[in-house]
Amino acid sequence: MQSLDGLKFAEMVQMGAHHLYQNANYVDSLNVFPVPDGDTGTNMNLSMTSGAKETELQASEHIGKTAQALSKGLLMGARGNSGVILSQLFRGFGKFIEKEATIDAKRFAGAFQAGVDTAYKAVMKPVEGTILTVAREAAKKGVEVAETENNIIAVMEAFTKEAKASLDRTPELLPVLKEVGVVDSGGQGLLFVYEGFLASLKGEPLPEKNDATLDDLINAEHHRAQDFMSTADIEFGYCTEIMVRIEDDKEPFDEEKFRNELNPLGDSLLVISDEEVAKVHIHSEQPGSVLAMGQKYGSLIKIKVDNMREQHSAIVGEDRKASTPVKKAEKHPYAVVTIAMGEGVADLLRSIGASYVIEGGQTMNPSTEDIVKAVKAIGAEKVLILPNNKNIVMAAEQAVELLDIEAAVVPTKTIPQGMAAILSFNPEEAVETNQANMTEAFAHVKTGQVTFAVRDTSIDGVEIHKDDFMALSEGKIVLSTPTLKDAAEKVIVDLVDEDSEIVTIIYGENTTEENATELATFIEERYPDVEVEVFNGKQGLYPYIISVE
Repeated sequence: MQSLDGLKFAEMVQMGAHHLYQNANYVDSLNVFPVPDGDTGTNMNLSMTSGAKETELQASEHIGKTAQALSKGLLMGARGNSGVILSQLFRGFGKFIEKEATIDAKRFAGAFQAGVDTAYKAVMKPVEGTILTVAREAAKKGVEVAETENNIIAVMEAFTKEAKASLDRTPELLPVLKEVGVVDSGGQGLLFVYEGFLASLKGEPLPEKNDATLDDLINAEHHRAQDFMSTADIEFGYCTEIMVRIEDDKEPFDEEKFRNELNPLGDSLLVISDEEVAKVHIHSEQPGSVLAMGQKYGSLIKIKVDNMREQHSAIVGEDRKASTPVKKAEKHPYAVVTIAMGEGVADLLRSIGASYVIEGGQTMNPSTEDIVKAVKAIGAEKVLILPNNKNIVMAAEQAVELLDIEAAVVPTKTIPQGMAAILSFNPEEAVETNQANMTEAFAHVKTGQVTFAVRDTSIDGVEIHKDDFMALSEGKIVLSTPTLKDAAEKVIVDLVDEDSEIVTIIYGENTTEENATELATFIEERYPDVEVEVFNGKQGLYPYIISVE
């Protein structure tokens, strides 16, 4: 096959999506932590399904238009970090061939490489041994093969073969994978998509569904890039984004020239423009210089500067359950939109100042589109989005890019962090000021959780048995025990110190008010100077979520 059109590419997308769907549970199983909420497969499946649905609706013989439909569907349906990265891979793919009616093997390979370039730019500090590595090494091999091979099927075979080899190498790149001896889940999900593409091109049935047992599997999706780096590793500390309205009375705009001017100021540079607007993303130590360069060409119509060192120092913990945003919403000109699992937790967040709560967190992450719809439902002119889960931050950041109002993400990773951030919100301050102040506020909060193990394993020297209760302190498993009381008390002892003033216990569906009161008594007797608050969060899967300030 020497030429690929849009209709055939649409068939490839359907096959890739279906193959991922068939194996979503397998990918979900690949989770280093044996907590009952592994969701990479679910997130990638729902993201890819959204892309496939849009592709089916908008399929055209023009491959550029079909690829743009896939990009749009993935963008809006992206859930979790893995889903967002998948959407970025095909966003770059679609942009590369948007004007092409058909493509040959070399353009096909180039589109995959363009997707990798786009995805890497979307991640603040890419970590090798993840879906990004698998995509990058597969694309590199495809580009090499396409230099001498004009058969698209042969190029796709090279992609798929190298993706599998790269996936098998991931344990050598990520320490946590090697510790347990398995591969990365996001990379595995991407391989399923590529296998579906290849089967479609060759006119063959899909590979058999993977039915490996849960105990055979493990992966590092719950360890995002920041978990494997030091704050000191961040060379360029300010994530700077601007939009410039290009004006005729200013210096003539040239995208390549503008990009070259900005390049010395940092890394992760992305410049996109059309006839009217230029958008810039760069990590820099000199955000003011970036703004000044933009003003040479026109008016600044959007400015966003994040202190990545502050954000990184706050990254630990996790939460997750997505559902449809509330249909009726009170209008708020300046809103705090947050995400929470459990009716009681949602009520608590609203009571301390959240304008709108997307009920989600455990079980399924809300998509980019869910977050966009939630913001639009309240008609806000300015909004701050609090994910309360490290696996929702990227989808929230992607939602901000799609909004035409002042918006920013406060990168909360847990419910306790979200509570602290909301309490520091000041409606009299600018979005950027609130973002900085709220990020600083939650950086001082420690989070503990108690949940149950879904399989036998061993992590960081802790022997874990299926159905044990696990004590998680700042996202790290510190005890596995058959007794809920022992696990909860271990969290308290691990987190409370002489500087602690307030402990908040949020108990869920898998425990009782009596048990929570008993835990509160334990704290009061052991730490008489600490104030204790108890709330019924009604959350599933986690009997206790504990905040220490």
